[in-house]
Amino acid sequence: MGSWVTEVGAVFGAIMSYDSWEMNQAFRTEGAWIVGFFATLIGGLLVVQIYKRVPFIDKHLERTVMVWTYLIISAVIFVEVFRRFILSEQAPWSTTLPPFLFLIMTWFGCSYNVRLRTHLAFAELRMNLPRAGQLATLCLDATLWFVFCWVVVVTSMRVVANSAANFHILLGTDDILQWWFLVTVPISFILLCARVFENLHEDFANYRSGADIISPAVIGGE
Repeated sequence: MGSWVTEVGAVFGAIMSYDSWEMNQAFRTEGAWIVGFFATLIGGLLVVQIYKRVPFIDKHLERTVMVWTYLIISAVIFVEVFRRFILSEQAPWSTTLPPFLFLIMTWFGCSYNVRLRTHLAFAELRMNLPRAGQLATLCLDATLWFVFCWVVVVTSMRVVANSAANFHILLGTDDILQWWFLVTVPISFILLCARVFENLHEDFANYRSGADIISPAVIGGE
């Protein structure tokens, strides 16, 4: 128990130092899992409060990120294919930037689709369960999603810290660091955790009010 307290203190000390090397070392300890648990939990709850107070962000954040990253990826590929085959020249970063943008688009999109419940949910099967059974399966979903978010936040922050500590540069550039893109992974999973909390709150409200708890989801619907 004492060692865990020490490790948690080391993680907080590393974060407060703003030193990527110290964070890289501290995030590799077991204490990072404890800090990551509360960071995911508290971060998710804080984001829920932001969504409640600023409905515009609630409705448009993930979709805006998804659309703009997709447009940038498409523009880079279109322009650089033209330049390569017509002008016989190509920007050296044109093949390394799109995968990082796709990473951002993917995980923000995952958060958005969790909110819409368009992930694998077996809605048709669950709708045949009694109301208590439906709520139980939704609680199981929320628990699994939270654990998933917790694991990704901790492990991705290790990757971010390692990349920052070793000054990994985006290939084809001179001064653009990879961790600037990688840090969006734990951020997007905290947003995803907030969506999980939002859904769970709705599920309990529907259960208490007698409204339908589970309904078929439509991809691309609201």
